[in-house]
Amino acid sequence: MARITLISTGGTIASRWQGTGYAADAGGDTVLASAALPEGVEVDVVDLFNVNSSRMTTELQLTLLRTVREVLADPSVDGIVVTHGTDTLEESAFLLDLHHDDPRPVVFTGAQKPLGQAEGDGPGNMYDALQLAANVRDLGVLIAFDGKVHAARGTVKTQTLAADAFADPSAGPLGRLGFGRVDLRHKPSRPAPLPQPEGAEIPRVDIVMHHSDADATLFDAAVAAGARGIVLVATGAGNATPELVDAVSSAVRRGVLVAVSTRVSAGPLAEIYTGGGAVDLVAAGAVLSGTLRAGQTRIAVLAALLADVTPAARPDLLRRLIDAPSTDAAAQQQAAA
Repeated sequence: MARITLISTGGTIASRWQGTGYAADAGGDTVLASAALPEGVEVDVVDLFNVNSSRMTTELQLTLLRTVREVLADPSVDGIVVTHGTDTLEESAFLLDLHHDDPRPVVFTGAQKPLGQAEGDGPGNMYDALQLAANVRDLGVLIAFDGKVHAARGTVKTQTLAADAFADPSAGPLGRLGFGRVDLRHKPSRPAPLPQPEGAEIPRVDIVMHHSDADATLFDAAVAAGARGIVLVATGAGNATPELVDAVSSAVRRGVLVAVSTRVSAGPLAEIYTGGGAVDLVAAGAVLSGTLRAGQTRIAVLAALLADVTPAARPDLLRRLIDAPSTDAAAQQQAAA
């Protein structure tokens, strides 16, 4: 028998009608009882918390990270399934993946339709997640949803209501699930895991969107509010304006860790344009986020700030976490070209 621990955190998969709308209120045993169990799998349930995932906080995510570590301290556990709301699942899964140093899998899943609804997707997703957790190793943190296997890194919610809710727009799924089978095409690429943060103060990390007519007002407001990290969601391959470049440069000089993502759904960021573009943002001290989008870029910034490294080392740590070249490596590449 494969022994799997189910950690229940709420979300749509645990939501029932409250009179005016749905909210998470069902425990893990109730959610588990809605699904068939794969053959040869036994499940222990941990009710960790029960929230709609739009109310997720860093404190709750760190509690989940610690709980996963505690569960895996038992060598008889073969894997973990985490049920989670879909709104912020991509953020929690990525945070755990950045710190996950165990060969046993952690598989996130959830639902787009509430518990008990006709033709609900929760039971099937639960079955698939348990099947996946019982049959893979050395893949880090995964997402099982609508018959697909996704790596935590790069996977985002791409559909508000449809059952096929998650995708990595820049890479695609790792594999598929169905008929009791797990078919994987490749293994995800992951940096060396971070140590678990111990007792660190939770830093404020904000996200600011660039758009037509945008100025530095909201960016500067984030700095004034005490943000230790900021993600600038730029246009195109990572472009903004000279005014935002000046704001980034000023924030970096004050010790703020700045990353640049993009509002475009797929593709990498690139140093192509000046005049406020990615060329100037990188020169001002910002780190480009590769193919990570805003939510997961924020998690990478958060993890770098929580890590036990000096402030001067954080930009290069952030580049490693998002798999972008370091400043020195980029300079060497340009010199070689």
